[in-house]
Amino acid sequence: MRNLAAAVGSLVPMAEGEGEGEGYSPPTINEFFPPQLGESLIGETWWAPTRINLIGLFMAGVLALFFVMAFKKPQLVPAKLQNLGELAVDLVYVNIIDEVMGEKGRRFAPLLVTLFWMILAFNITGIIPMMHIAATAVIGVPLVLATISYLTFNWAGIKENGVGPYLRMNLFPPGVPKPIYILVTPIEFISTFILRPVTLTIRLLANMMAGHLLLVLFFGATSYFLFEAEGLMKAVAVPSFAMGFAFVCFELIVAPLQAYIFALLTAVYIDGATSHEH
Repeated sequence: MRNLAAAVGSLVPMAEGEGEGEGYSPPTINEFFPPQLGESLIGETWWAPTRINLIGLFMAGVLALFFVMAFKKPQLVPAKLQNLGELAVDLVYVNIIDEVMGEKGRRFAPLLVTLFWMILAFNITGIIPMMHIAATAVIGVPLVLATISYLTFNWAGIKENGVGPYLRMNLFPPGVPKPIYILVTPIEFISTFILRPVTLTIRLLANMMAGHLLLVLFFGATSYFLFEAEGLMKAVAVPSFAMGFAFVCFELIVAPLQAYIFALLTAVYIDGATSHEH
């Protein structure tokens, strides 16, 4: 990975007389659009992966390998790896599926378990050395996951209630005076069928983007003050490093929290869609 000092914000002005390009460069959105790998050899193509793409593929492979190995030969008395796999599945079963949907939610377990652990695996790469960016910090991944969630809860609702009753249940809530539907129905349509996938996408994306920028900012500043600044300015590297370390600890909380919120909201949406009454 390139020197972080080249990718962080301008915390101090350049000294008078310094040449063009010296000092601190501000962080930009280009952090989330790295060049395609092998571009110099094969040219720019739509299918050539970037570093972030490879991070996502690698973590997806690690996650898939873990669950395959954990449940390859299940035993009545689980071994260590199988025990870890069962704990991983039970974490989602107990805290999301059973808590929100109860027994009827068990049929959605493959989706919800996959969503939680995939998002967590993608999020945690933001603080793993040599990766330094979450695979969910680019809009493509959160958007695809939100679309899967959106299609699932609408499909489940239509399958459970039928197209007409499902739309009527969501767009014309019972107990509302008919003239009020003029206001309520458009609001319900926008909230249920437009804003849900948008908010799922933006919530995950914004948190992981912000976390990456803050880490780059403080650790890049640490590098700059420690190796390039002169005199007493070098001492600023200490509080800068302390803030960077604090945000690493914060990201250790944010990564599983965002995975939990995404999976939980998906379970809530599925539960609401498959309920016969709101």
